[in-house]
Amino acid sequence: MHNSSRWGLGVMLQFLLLAALGIAHLQAKIRLSEAYLNAISADDAAEQASGSYNYDQQGRDWEGLCQDGQQQSPIPLTYNEAIVTGIPRIHFYNYDQNLESPLVLTNNGHTANMVLPPTQNGQRAYINGGLLPGSFEAQSVHFHWGSANSKGSEHSINFQRYDVEMHIVHKNIRYAHQTVAEASAYWDGLAVLGVMFRAVDRAFSQNTGLLRIFNRLPLIIPYQANTTVAGRLTAGQLLGNIITGEFYSYNGSLTTPDCAESVTWTVFKDVAELPRRQIMKLWNLQESRMRPLINNYRALQDINDRPIYYRALQ
Repeated sequence: MHNSSRWGLGVMLQFLLLAALGIAHLQAKIRLSEAYLNAISADDAAEQASGSYNYDQQGRDWEGLCQDGQQQSPIPLTYNEAIVTGIPRIHFYNYDQNLESPLVLTNNGHTANMVLPPTQNGQRAYINGGLLPGSFEAQSVHFHWGSANSKGSEHSINFQRYDVEMHIVHKNIRYAHQTVAEASAYWDGLAVLGVMFRAVDRAFSQNTGLLRIFNRLPLIIPYQANTTVAGRLTAGQLLGNIITGEFYSYNGSLTTPDCAESVTWTVFKDVAELPRRQIMKLWNLQESRMRPLINNYRALQDINDRPIYYRALQ
């Protein structure tokens, strides 16, 4: 009786949390772990705490640290102005392990966002190396894109912008018991991997993991809509087959309010390719004002004499 009551209470609590997140309709089909639900809830709370903002002026009208900060992102990345150095490569751990399934993909009005759970072995995918001040666990992935008439990457590489930029957000394991928002209060709290996507006209792609995510985009067109991505997916599949040994790295900020200056950026030089018809699905999403969610990238920020490092293949 005691165990049965605990199970029933657990189901009820999960349903209430799902309802609060707007995903109660998924309960009949799926079971999400309590830890994953809590992570989704924390991510949603952080999104709500960031306030009402849009990309009408590409972030130029955002206030506070977004306006006054000296280590803001994104920035232009150029080989000629970078410090070419033999820093270590980025090391990936559990990136080849299947994540807990299913995953929840959400249109939060600013991007298509997916909180990443631990892997099926119970451990998180994590990284270290490069300029990272420690080891950082993967927390979420989201995208920035343009429109039919404009590129949408946030960083530029050698004066070139790309169709889409993917961000894989990581949290320093020093702050394992704090949320991503709480960790962002520390200078070494977060690390983000930036990956550029180029739209190509061919119909197929070898990046089956990303395609499975993009194939679900038509299900999250309305603001706050969500869906699940079932089956086997690893964090490594997000990277596809890009060369991870060449990258730019610098200290910067989140590219959305509150623009906390707590991010060690690693932006890979290599560019992933995705069929144009897949990237076009992003343009159909809607933001909170029921307008098309397009051009959701922040304008380039001043470097302010920050050192930018470049790791070449060795």
